[in-house]
Amino acid sequence: MTDIALVWNNDLKAADIAISGGQLVTDDGLRTAILISLFTDARANDDDPLPEPGADRRGWWGNAFPANDDLSDELGSKWWLLARSKATADTLRRAEESARGALQWIVAAQIAAAVSVQVERQDDGPTTRLAVAVILTRPTGPARDRYDFVWEASA
Repeated sequence: MTDIALVWNNDLKAADIAISGGQLVTDDGLRTAILISLFTDARANDDDPLPEPGADRRGWWGNAFPANDDLSDELGSKWWLLARSKATADTLRRAEESARGALQWIVAAQIAAAVSVQVERQDDGPTTRLAVAVILTRPTGPARDRYDFVWEASA
């Protein structure tokens, strides 16, 4: 399936449509689907601690109309809940857990046999970033695809 390609802009902390030579760039892989899955805000549960007390629980509007009663088809991750968190071992664990949950649909849809997520802290002088590697194991054969994403975090 071909998608309009999205590219992550760390300065804007947002994804944008990729354009080259005045034309839309397409993505025949899963990079755009992974970007959407990771960087779309999933709705916070009632027991999730919010970045600010009393803040909006957010969430993508399309999740208000689930196709399944068990909400297993919800889109997005809860990375937004970590926006004001320090880049500690617990934050990395929570980021990895949220990413794995956001990408489970790839395995459920049998697009990949397995999804692995690795999150690490990267310090570059005054800037601290969380680097995320998403590794997909294809359903047949040993081939794997790796997608890397980096965004700034609080030190």
